Amino acid sequence: MSNTAPAPAKGRLGQMRQAYQITKRSDRNIGLILLLTFLVAAGAFGALGYFVFPDGWIGRTITIVFSLLIGVLAVLIVFGRRAEKAAYAQVEGQRGAAAGALQMLRRGWEVKPAVSFNKNQDVVHRVVGRPGIILVGEGNPNAVRGLLAAEIKKHSRVGGESVPVTGIIVGKDEGQVPLTKLIKHVNKLPKKIKPAQMTDVIYKLRALDAMRPAAPMPRGPVPTSMKGNRKAMRG
Repeated sequence: MSNTAPAPAKGRLGQMRQAYQITKRSDRNIGLILLLTFLVAAGAFGALGYFVFPDGWIGRTITIVFSLLIGVLAVLIVFGRRAEKAAYAQVEGQRGAAAGALQMLRRGWEVKPAVSFNKNQDVVHRVVGRPGIILVGEGNPNAVRGLLAAEIKKHSRVGGESVPVTGIIVGKDEGQVPLTKLIKHVNKLPKKIKPAQMTDVIYKLRALDAMRPAAPMPRGPVPTSMKGNRKAMRG
């Protein structure tokens, strides 16, 4: 029996094409928007270059080249933002969406999906970074609060008084953090521990994780679509 699953995109162009296809599913005007972005950015720089650079073929060549480069740069910036927004829109409300978002954190973070869960697949994920230990709950708010409170107690014992433990619930209600703002919220948390402390905490938490059952994380497009879009933008 042949495998009908799409092959992962290879190379930078393949990643860009895949990210564009994913974005177009929820942002149907993305092609027109990118075209207009290129024309406006390149045209604006071209008009400026007409007055800044000297007359003659050298000045015109410089204007054309830099206009094209500015246009392409503007397209990449706009595409990156809209691709990320589209990825969030497609996965918001799905189980595992927060885990997929947390995987988009850059270097300097240790992400562990589903350190705690229940039979309804309400889960708590863990992030370790310079702000300390961050526990992120998603699912039914009432059930997640209990899971989160229990995990905060466990992780506080591991980290001790010198390592802060922060609890976050993903959602749109008051006191919760929307999925689209989760990464920004985590990145803005104040730095409380040094890199050496972070490394020590990670080793201690791995010992705690070794005593836990394996988490039944839902499979699907959540991590791949969101990480694919970000990877295509970074190269």
